[in-house]
Amino acid sequence: MKASNGVIHAINQVLIPSDVNVSQLNQPPTGTTNETTDNTVGRATRGGRSYIGVAGNIGLSGNDTALSEGNFTVISKLGLTNYLSVRPSVMFGDDTIFLVPVTLDFSPRTAGSVGERTFAISPYIGAGVAIEANVDTDFGLLLTGGVDLPIGSRFTVTGAVNAAFMDQTDVGLLLGLGYNF
Repeated sequence: MKASNGVIHAINQVLIPSDVNVSQLNQPPTGTTNETTDNTVGRATRGGRSYIGVAGNIGLSGNDTALSEGNFTVISKLGLTNYLSVRPSVMFGDDTIFLVPVTLDFSPRTAGSVGERTFAISPYIGAGVAIEANVDTDFGLLLTGGVDLPIGSRFTVTGAVNAAFMDQTDVGLLLGLGYNF
């Protein structure tokens, strides 16, 4: 049977050139992507495009974190699937807090019109984690709900109510502007 192994080796040399790596035959060509994947981070969701931006926070109740005070905030939305996104943000203040909710993005709803232009809002709700970054780091449940209002193809206006359940319940109203990508 050793002769048959030699024959198979000889046939492989004729059929498969020596410069071809057999392990790469089932891989897509270099520089291409697998376009059947629906879970691309940063993709558009049914609620609109992904964005990064700035916002102001208005504290509504509580006194434990930056969420309960007026503060400057960096915001973002990163689409995960057609209907899910993650919306990480950082609220800067005496007790800086990181908010990382995963949200369910709803289809746009007509909100009204000005002249011939119709505005559509895209509501969302979600939950995640709130991380207070000070001397004694604290974690808590985060609930969020809001709307995105696309303004042309470049910008999105957003508004949200966030509630963090830590030592106390802190609630804030966030109003911001994001740059779409």
